[in-house]
Amino acid sequence: MTPRRRPRPARTPARRTPTHRTPTPRAPVALAVPALLAVAFLLLPLVGILSRTAWGELPGHLTSPEVTEALRLSLYVSFWALGLSLVLGVPLAWLLARVDFPGKVLVRSLVLLPMVLPPTVGGVALLLGFGRRGLLGSWLEDGFGVVLPFSTAGAVVAATFVAMPFLVISLEGTLAGMRPAYEETAASLGASPVRVFLTVTLPMVAPGLAAGAALTWARALGEFGATITFAGNLPGTTQTLPLQVYLLLQDRPEAATSVSLLLLAIAMGVLVALRGRWAGSGVPGRTGARPDTLREGDGEERADGDDGEGHSDAGPAAGASRDASDVPAKSPSSPPRWPLRADVTGFTHLTLDADPGTTVAVVGPNGAGKTTLLRALLGLTVRARADVRLGDADVTALPPHRRGVAWVPQDGALFPHLSALSNTAYGLRAGGVPRAEARRTARRWLDRLGVGHLAHRRPAQLSGGQAQRVALARALAPSPRLLLLDEPLAALDQTTRAHVRHTLRAHLAEFGGVCLIVTHDPVEAVSLADRVLVLEDGRALQYAAPAEVTRHPRSPWVARLLGRNALAGTGTSDGGLQLADGGRLVAADPVEAGARALAIIGPEAVSLHLERPSGSPRNVWPGTVREVTGVGSRLRVLVASESAPDLVAEVTPQAAAELGLVEGTFVWTSVKATEVTLVTT
Repeated sequence: MTPRRRPRPARTPARRTPTHRTPTPRAPVALAVPALLAVAFLLLPLVGILSRTAWGELPGHLTSPEVTEALRLSLYVSFWALGLSLVLGVPLAWLLARVDFPGKVLVRSLVLLPMVLPPTVGGVALLLGFGRRGLLGSWLEDGFGVVLPFSTAGAVVAATFVAMPFLVISLEGTLAGMRPAYEETAASLGASPVRVFLTVTLPMVAPGLAAGAALTWARALGEFGATITFAGNLPGTTQTLPLQVYLLLQDRPEAATSVSLLLLAIAMGVLVALRGRWAGSGVPGRTGARPDTLREGDGEERADGDDGEGHSDAGPAAGASRDASDVPAKSPSSPPRWPLRADVTGFTHLTLDADPGTTVAVVGPNGAGKTTLLRALLGLTVRARADVRLGDADVTALPPHRRGVAWVPQDGALFPHLSALSNTAYGLRAGGVPRAEARRTARRWLDRLGVGHLAHRRPAQLSGGQAQRVALARALAPSPRLLLLDEPLAALDQTTRAHVRHTLRAHLAEFGGVCLIVTHDPVEAVSLADRVLVLEDGRALQYAAPAEVTRHPRSPWVARLLGRNALAGTGTSDGGLQLADGGRLVAADPVEAGARALAIIGPEAVSLHLERPSGSPRNVWPGTVREVTGVGSRLRVLVASESAPDLVAEVTPQAAAELGLVEGTFVWTSVKATEVTLVTT
């Protein structure tokens, strides 16, 4: 018996969700009218050319021998001018955008000068500089037999002089919009400055470079004044297409209009193709990683059978671009170990000692010097100087690319033009490892971090957690001696952060060097670090195990980060503590008179009362409820006072309801002396 088919329900036509467009603001009449007049002013001459062109005679005008010869010469001169502008202008643009040097304003003014200088004046200046009687011209003629005026080479020089500023200004703006973190990260992976420029900087500024090159070529193609003044108007030698227009205008105006239309079409075609991209747009300012949560299973480790360190095939990666004597010997049975000794002076001032395999969490308020410390260890800042010893090698005098210090900035700074696999292999290739071997090692690291299946994706196709894992794999692949992580998990959501934290902890346990992690998360500091370095105003307040920092924090910021009340004060002669924020505190274990101390009070030890309490509490202060927030199943109440320190109390919702705690409620706070922990600072 054939089963009966159930009829399909009638399909209801889908409703289109109405799109609400943001209304375009109407231009004020006082601005719209002059703007329209400006458009008409610019458009009218172009309409004049189009209306006066003899369209029937256009092919004949453009194919005449003198026009085709001038066009050939113009193309020759403009492309040579473009080549010279690229060779000379690209390094100049990089210097202006990246290096501070005396006279930088003057150099930039010199670059801009040909853009505002009358072309004929530019031609006169070229004659006085490169002419046969000029400053350099006589030397060129006597020493090398080179005569630039009234030659094709002279036309190239004139076009380059006028057109190169367009390339320099366009590229400088693009470079200025590119974050230096990409180049600095490449240097930390062992890439020399030239390699960084060729493999990171140029590919990332390619849109701006292409736009500047197009504008430069178009300007060189249309150059007239400097060319006729410096190179003359010699048919077949210096008579370019703009000069041909000038000659035709005297005898054959119709032909001059046709040739002008050709130059107009070329210029307009260049501008339309650029679509406004000559101001430096298109440069990635971020890795493009989306802050998505990882897909299910993305946090799982992958077994790939490599050795415990995961870099047995890395070979000379760590030392090919560094001194061989600086790189310790490495064997499967005895992985390399690199202790750290650093003396940092300048804005950040401290001494740091760490054994191999130690992970140090660097914590402190904003402006404490955390990132400055990392950059000093890399040799990338003038704010602080670090005398660094890794193992038996003193790397203080080495440039960043030879220190063996890998850096992972906050967003990872993955190179957006490279795949995840190429990103990971970058440090290996910079160290001289053959391409095939570098890619095999990079793939093993990606597999170990659970992102091997994403090897061919670009950074823009990765989620936030995936991008962080790729950045970590890239830093670990070339076997660094010191690993610096600047808030690597800050941009991730809680679920992704837990996955990445688990992976990071597993691989830091096998790392043979020292790792410094800048973090604002106490969970990361406790779960990832063996030691915690507390910074404040560039000084080390505490360097101890996480448990010690948790029990006895010496920094008010750290205490508050851990959810504690932290009250700074000075010991008094009667055993109390005169608080810096006002009021006086009594502790069961007092400090010496005059000693500076920090009173640590847990929020659960702060009691709230509607009337002044009597009995055992020795620390009682009046105050007003300023804020009530929920933390899990309990409430945190901030009580502020003009004559006493601000305190945070933790109560149950039932207690808050009984006391009627809302903003503005007057209360009394009390703390028993036995609940106060004093830490001498």
